[in-house]
Amino acid sequence: MNELFKEFYDIASNPEAQFKKYKDAGKNVVLCAPVYTPEEIIHSMGAVPFGAWGADIALNESKKYFPAFICSIMQSILELGMKGVYTGAKAIVIPSLCDSLKVLGENWKYAVKDIPFIPMTYPQNRKPEFGREYTKAGYERVIADLEKALGAKFDDAKLVESIKIYNEHNAVMREFSKAVAKCEGISAKDRQAVFKSAWFMEKSEHTAMVKDLIIKINGCDCKQGAKVRIVTSGILADAPELLNIFDEFGYHIVADDIAAESRQYKTDTKVNGNALDALTNKFAEMDNCSVLYDPEKKRVNMIADLAKANDAKGVVVVLTKFCDPEEFDYPLVKKACDKAGIACALIEVDRQMENYEQARTILETFKDVIA
Repeated sequence: MNELFKEFYDIASNPEAQFKKYKDAGKNVVLCAPVYTPEEIIHSMGAVPFGAWGADIALNESKKYFPAFICSIMQSILELGMKGVYTGAKAIVIPSLCDSLKVLGENWKYAVKDIPFIPMTYPQNRKPEFGREYTKAGYERVIADLEKALGAKFDDAKLVESIKIYNEHNAVMREFSKAVAKCEGISAKDRQAVFKSAWFMEKSEHTAMVKDLIIKINGCDCKQGAKVRIVTSGILADAPELLNIFDEFGYHIVADDIAAESRQYKTDTKVNGNALDALTNKFAEMDNCSVLYDPEKKRVNMIADLAKANDAKGVVVVLTKFCDPEEFDYPLVKKACDKAGIACALIEVDRQMENYEQARTILETFKDVIA
């Protein structure tokens, strides 16, 4: 099991090597910015969808294009593009689900001219019929741009096959999360490596590895009750130093509401006829995410319910600095947790952090409160 976790960690911590591997193999690579880029379409057209979620790096060149008060995930994506880390990618697809993503797309056109920018424009009102039509039109725009960038033709039948691959991966990742909840021997660092590596691998390859890992996890005999069970929530929680602090204080992540982790795998695509229509309906059916329009704010109660269902002692919200959708939701999340009798802690992070001592203090105190 440890060997498999090391393999996942090596991939997650060195995406450049994965990028080079696919390029050397003669495969087309298309970058996928957060949060819900239609990877199935890219995959069906013979390219490798490759996650672009930025990195924990100093921001220099990208600051020429962004104000200081904007999400560092967006800034670091542009920084990597400007530094040539993604040279050789056929395109980048950037959705329009928040103001920062919209700005990233426009800046990319001017700052990284050798990699075409393909917008995926989603509607806010995604559930009514007019919203579904708008989403489908956005997918058709992505397809037309990909046909130019890849020199390939879209085929609905191939999209059906790609959807099957992605649905299987969704199911396996949900199963992995449940298996980890029962095994306290798995660290936060190891758990996160499995989720993060998925962004840099072909899904069928990742699915096969995770299946093997689940068998090993289910076969282990881990003592329960030694660690503090928590649920995490946020956009991104992959900083190694933060994960080490979770492990240092004996936290066990039993479930998550992280955009880069489990949020990706909650909704499957139900194909019954046209595959593009099915993908459109999938987006309409998605819920419980800070970047998806939800006037009823059903997500906040979902987080409290998730904690109760997994017998968690508390919720740790990992708030990406200057992420407006998450910041607006936090007071409501805290209120819902308080009402449910679930303790809630807030940690603010960004891609430029070098010192996590404040997070350490918060997590140490939080453990004393809930343990």
